[in-house]
Amino acid sequence: MSAFVPPSALRSLRSTPASLRSSTFSQLQSKRVAQAPNARQAARWHMVVTGRNGSQAPSTLQSSGGFDLASDVIDDKLWDVQIPRMSKIVCTIGPKTCDIESIEKLAETGMDIVRLNMSHGTHEWHGKVIETVREVNSRGRFNLGLLLDTKGPEVRSGDLKAPIQVKRGQKFTWTVRKDFDSFDDFTVDVSYDDFVKDVHVGDTLLVDGGMCSFLVTDVTDKDVLSECIDGGTLTSRRHLNVRGKSASLPAITAKDWEDIKFGMENNVDFYALSFVKHEDDVQTLISYLRKNNSLALVLSKIESADAVKRLRPILEASDGAMVARGDLGAEIPVEDVPLVQDEIVSINRSIRKPTIVATHMLESMITYPSPTRAEVADITEAVRQGADATMLSGETANGSYPYKALSVMATVAESVVSQDCALSENDLFSPVLRMNESKAQDARLDLAFGASTMASRLNVAAIVVFTRVGTYAKLVSCTRPRCPVIAFTPDEDLVRRLTLYWGVKPFELAFSDDPEETISRAVKFLIEKGLTSTGDTLVITSDMLVTDKSKVNTIQVRTVH
Repeated sequence: MSAFVPPSALRSLRSTPASLRSSTFSQLQSKRVAQAPNARQAARWHMVVTGRNGSQAPSTLQSSGGFDLASDVIDDKLWDVQIPRMSKIVCTIGPKTCDIESIEKLAETGMDIVRLNMSHGTHEWHGKVIETVREVNSRGRFNLGLLLDTKGPEVRSGDLKAPIQVKRGQKFTWTVRKDFDSFDDFTVDVSYDDFVKDVHVGDTLLVDGGMCSFLVTDVTDKDVLSECIDGGTLTSRRHLNVRGKSASLPAITAKDWEDIKFGMENNVDFYALSFVKHEDDVQTLISYLRKNNSLALVLSKIESADAVKRLRPILEASDGAMVARGDLGAEIPVEDVPLVQDEIVSINRSIRKPTIVATHMLESMITYPSPTRAEVADITEAVRQGADATMLSGETANGSYPYKALSVMATVAESVVSQDCALSENDLFSPVLRMNESKAQDARLDLAFGASTMASRLNVAAIVVFTRVGTYAKLVSCTRPRCPVIAFTPDEDLVRRLTLYWGVKPFELAFSDDPEETISRAVKFLIEKGLTSTGDTLVITSDMLVTDKSKVNTIQVRTVH
């Protein structure tokens, strides 16, 4: 069977002179077939190119990592690329994965961040999970981050004596009345008293994101009358959305504040703020955390119609974002969800903030041991867009195959990075163009671009960053280098906060007053961890590697001895 050649390779062939096409195509095929499956080089990548001179033998060239290549190269293809997974994976912990053996196995399989879903479980239960994660981290193999996901302002239906089968055309009443004894078989209460004010005739009401749907036909002071559009089975406490609208509830509820305080007591690293509608919601939480000496990052969950209308201001106010596609798809047209996802990732890349793509990524693997092909394509698209992380929810919380699901996500993400590194037309490894940057921009950004460019051209094992507050590591990450970014910091909490960033491998290291001693410790640590070896080249960047404690931005190139 002939080797697969991606569309981008074929596009380049169309523009290649006829005299070069056959040799170019055969080189691509032969190189791909000849590659041994186990020829994996964790920190190396090589480029196979065909020159304009039509030479039959492929030559080797060092890449520019998204910057201009030598002018005599026309069809560069890194077919033997084997670089590590750069995007991160967030896993939701549930009843099936809350013990120490399960969490350690998830970490071994590829989990970078543990998600605590505050919509379920008690503080006592989540506290035990946090203790377990800390125990796993203390063993020295992993630095798992902790993400607390707030429940947010939800509108839910009430309790039912038994499930209700609803058919198309059935009249159904949603009410804020509490005289339950007077309800007929097709009347159910709603948890939100202002529901009758937010809903209008002609609105579409969705149950659990569309499992059932109803057209609103009339609204009274206590009831919302509707007609079933898409039938199904209605059970107790179902989530309700109105297509195109957000409930007029505060973004941070009383329960959320209690959960946030719980998170602060347990020093979690990230907060995912549900149902953000305005940038003020984010600023309120960030201000509260900073006043209470918490440096945890606040990620806005984009899952409401109101948030989409104020996308850029919300993202600029946040430390990062999560694309929560479940509720988002219930509040905006479902065909718009991929476009909004792409826009969120694009904006965050331009302002150098991380993005998590979440919800339904491997939904079928809650029940089945293998993914659908569409799910694999979904992960691929998220990684190619440049998302810093992808997330598993029910797949790892209560699914039948949590480790298989995580393994699939990790394998696909690694494969995408390796393949896209081979495609010169793909911009995954290119930094977003710095358009409309302030004239007073941080000079360290230019240093980060320089380090990334140098690392790519010199084919280094890693970029090593020494940082006290994380800024340098984040800036280098945003340039999307083709090698890992090893971040050293003396701050244990910062190590966990850096776990979210694309390509960053953070480690705790005590800094010495002598820069050479600090570098020597770092290199020794990398050798012990198997992240580098004698003869490797490293690019080292920092503003702290000077003896007089002044701020001097530096880039060094060193060979490991």
